[in-house]
Amino acid sequence: MDKFIVSARKYRPQTFDTVVGQSHITTTLKNAISHNQLAHAFLFCGPRGVGKTTCARILAKTINCENIQPNGEACDKCVSCRTFNEGTSLNIHELDAASNNSVDDIRSLIEQVRFAPQMGKYKVYIIDEVHMLSSSAFNAFLKTLEEPPSYAIFILATTEKHKILPTILSRCQIFDFKRITTNDTVDHLQEIVDKEEIKAEKPALQVIAQKSEGCMLDALSIMDKIVSFTNGELTYQNTLEHLNILDADYFFKLLDAMQQQQLADAMLLFDDINRKGFEGDMVLNAMAEFFRNLLVCKDEKVANLLEVVESFKDKYIAAAKKTSASYIISALNVLNEAEINYKLARNKRLHVELALIKLTFLQQAIDLSTDKKKVTDKVKAVQFRALKPLEVKEKTEGTKNKVQGTGEARLMVEEQQENYKTQISKPKTESSTAGNVQAAVQTATTTSGVRGGLSKIRQKIADDNNLNIKQAKPLDEEQLKVAWQEYLLKLKTSSKHSVASNFEMMDCRMKTEEMFEVICTGNIQLGFLKQEKMQLLEHVQQFFYNPAINIHIELIEAPEENNPVDRPLSTKEQFMRMAEKYPLVKELKDRLNMELDY
Repeated sequence: MDKFIVSARKYRPQTFDTVVGQSHITTTLKNAISHNQLAHAFLFCGPRGVGKTTCARILAKTINCENIQPNGEACDKCVSCRTFNEGTSLNIHELDAASNNSVDDIRSLIEQVRFAPQMGKYKVYIIDEVHMLSSSAFNAFLKTLEEPPSYAIFILATTEKHKILPTILSRCQIFDFKRITTNDTVDHLQEIVDKEEIKAEKPALQVIAQKSEGCMLDALSIMDKIVSFTNGELTYQNTLEHLNILDADYFFKLLDAMQQQQLADAMLLFDDINRKGFEGDMVLNAMAEFFRNLLVCKDEKVANLLEVVESFKDKYIAAAKKTSASYIISALNVLNEAEINYKLARNKRLHVELALIKLTFLQQAIDLSTDKKKVTDKVKAVQFRALKPLEVKEKTEGTKNKVQGTGEARLMVEEQQENYKTQISKPKTESSTAGNVQAAVQTATTTSGVRGGLSKIRQKIADDNNLNIKQAKPLDEEQLKVAWQEYLLKLKTSSKHSVASNFEMMDCRMKTEEMFEVICTGNIQLGFLKQEKMQLLEHVQQFFYNPAINIHIELIEAPEENNPVDRPLSTKEQFMRMAEKYPLVKELKDRLNMELDY
């Protein structure tokens, strides 16, 4: 029985043309070899499993080939190529920097660089995972990398370019490897299964390529594992089962149930998924990816971003046509929020089921919000009928003049109405007061002039409501103190004792005829005063029947008291006081050469 060799080793590329998905790098290297423009140091960086070390070995093999082909490839027939294929070449040295990252390892490498090759033109040093070298090892390697012998070529490979010192990067020719596309991976896997005579369905190879995420090494390892699992037959269902991937058919069925608002069908489908062992976060993630694919299919410009099995592309396009973009975007938001909060949920299954319930009735919410928007868009402002101006007659001593003063009269009437409404302490009813005002306005504007009409309004409202309308009074020092005391009494009756006690320590005085000031000391009194400022001002305005009165706050810092504060003595002060009272204690300390820990 032949020894089994994994596909990653058995079908490892031996020439530049067989490297998958890195044509931009292989073409550059072949042209550099053909034109004899090789750099002394290369840096191959990129994701894992994309061919960095493979390209480094092919480059080392090709530049030492004795019969390089016109297309820049090695001949695979000369002594150098044969020794390389057999692994016995003395001109190629590989160093794993992950396990040999010390300064001594780099120094031993530098010692080997001094010796010229016994056969061939170049000695090639391949350092894999070079970012694992320590800073001191990098510095020891720096001089040799900058000025190596003419026969020495260094090829550094890394997956984390940002960890390499800038001084190393500046001395290397950098090649960035990219992830291998899904189509390239599928084509390469198809070639291998054809050579191995394995029955493989193309959808299964596409699933493997998607699962590998651009890493050819992972794709080959997955394929070997599934071939062993399925006894040499690679089918779509076996691949899904082995890779623990949820079939997209479930999501198409779920979408149909949600669009028809069949909650029971959706819950039964999720129960079937749950019985197969799929965790809730995996279901949410896969469903979010499903809706993302639907959104991609809505526009032909981004259709190339759809990476699914070819047999499902038509299904995705048909489902995308039936589903609105607003529903898809809202569903993605719901799933994203559910996936974020999944770890915090105690009942994981209920958390996923709540997300399914939201998705089932999501279309209703979208329709309701759309209808509400349409209603608000149709709302128009109320249109008022334009009123004709009234002619107001004003009597003078000898003549009668028609005055177009309706606008001024109306403003004055409205102002008086507002003043009287605030002054009425016991109105009968709102309707009766409004009726009285309206009747007064009609009487005043039709029978008399503006001033006479206003006076009649005042008199009529006062007679109807038995009001004693008082004129506004200016501030008075004595009356202000009375108003201040009334407000203090009001605070005490309202059980605001802390506020009242602080107000008693304040001073209230008249500043002008329309302004009074309150003097407070300290931030505590200021805080209480700001809290009661508007109520105090309203009280004073009502007391003087003068809405023009204003308040001014004055803050005076409280004088500091120079009272001595009792504090405990420190250790040093206690000893000094003891030594002052008992001198022998200090003498004993000096004789014994003791030092005190203060």
